[in-house]
Amino acid sequence: MADRPLASLSLTHVHYDPNDPVSYFCAWLALVPQGLCVMYATLIWSTREIEILLMFGGQLACEALNFALKRILKEERPKQMHGKGYGMPSSHSQFVAFFSISLTLFLLFRHVPKKPTPSHTPLSMLARISLSGLALGNAGLVAWSRIYLNYHTPKQVIVGCTAGAVTAIGWFVITTIVRQIGLLSWFLDQPFTRLFRMRDLVVEEDLCQSGWEKWEAKRVASSMKVNGKKNR
Repeated sequence: MADRPLASLSLTHVHYDPNDPVSYFCAWLALVPQGLCVMYATLIWSTREIEILLMFGGQLACEALNFALKRILKEERPKQMHGKGYGMPSSHSQFVAFFSISLTLFLLFRHVPKKPTPSHTPLSMLARISLSGLALGNAGLVAWSRIYLNYHTPKQVIVGCTAGAVTAIGWFVITTIVRQIGLLSWFLDQPFTRLFRMRDLVVEEDLCQSGWEKWEAKRVASSMKVNGKKNR
């Protein structure tokens, strides 16, 4: 065993300059895609929202496209970096571009919040634009960090961002058609889907606020019941 060469698990292995604080920050940015995958899995399991599952499906398709493009184009990484695999296009840039643009398209065009009630104030258009800008800004930082760390050339990052953006727009169009022709409603009515309690509420509801409203209604009802017993 001692004579065998050891391999490195490259999933979270990042080269950076320990004497450069910016390089250290960029190393953390390299973990954003992994963090987003954890977020996808957590939200799908905890909310059972079909919209999140659809977005994750598009994200996986985007990764498959990147895998194929790298093996077709076969462009090496910058000479300063000894990273494994091809560099064209940047997978990090493509990943975050897809995520940020998909989220922006959802918030600005698909999410139609319910009218405000005394206990619920939906996200305003300004808030949705701000969240979209935050996501896009984060994607820009991740893309820039790949150049700063010498993992990719500017051209490789630009192509990655472009591929991610085109895939996100294309996937949004496809899922819109799936909704419009009733295929999504049919899928949600299937026994297998119902077994896993899949639903489609996030398009018009704030799930956190919806849960809060149910809790408030239960709390008020319980309080009224206790007060009613005391007045007897």
